[in-house]
Amino acid sequence: MSAADTVTTAAGAPPTGALRTVRAVRAVRAIRQLVAHEVRLLASIARWVARRPHGIGHGRAFSYGRGQGAMMFGFGFVCVLESACMAVLLRNHPAVHRVVFMLDVYTLLLVVGMHAASVTRPHVLDDTGDEAVLRVRRAVHVDLRVPLAAIASVRRELVTTHEKRDGRLDLAIGAQTTITLELSSPVRHFTFLGRPKDVHLIRFHADEPEALVREIRTALELTRERTAPSPSPGRPV
Repeated sequence: MSAADTVTTAAGAPPTGALRTVRAVRAVRAIRQLVAHEVRLLASIARWVARRPHGIGHGRAFSYGRGQGAMMFGFGFVCVLESACMAVLLRNHPAVHRVVFMLDVYTLLLVVGMHAASVTRPHVLDDTGDEAVLRVRRAVHVDLRVPLAAIASVRRELVTTHEKRDGRLDLAIGAQTTITLELSSPVRHFTFLGRPKDVHLIRFHADEPEALVREIRTALELTRERTAPSPSPGRPV
């Protein structure tokens, strides 16, 4: 290899310092997202106690949390049982036990926060404003605004297996979805770490899927009537 080739290759490689900077920025961004996520979970507990749902406004709320109530109760019971077992195992190590106990309590709070977020952040159908939207949510992880004008069809569909595919968003609760939305134009969804993803098919769960599908169809009809072009006047007599 000639000296010129060596220089060209070295010049074409990205600088090591730049790569480290990019990785550091991504790591900081991920940590911020994680901290913000856990803060929202803990805040949901206060909302749950105060019976103050989030982001409903003038819209109609549709719950989806009942499908995971038993599962979350099971997680909480496992956390309490694990804490009791560790208290016995670490009874001769009080300093270590205090640390483990604090971690157990924090984990239990996050489990309660997950369920509280599902209860206080329901799906919302709002067709009262200038832009009618369906707000599809799952706890504090997903909050996707879907314009009704972008919905091509909606149907009740029970799905228990979900394969990851491009352009599809599956928001399962208790390993199942009950409503399928097909979009005429894609909607941009941001993942947990902020990566954009365009979706044209959304599957999600609702405790009362028939009622939500019926309300969406009614809102779609009203939206299409509002946006339909006015008939042209007839020929003057």
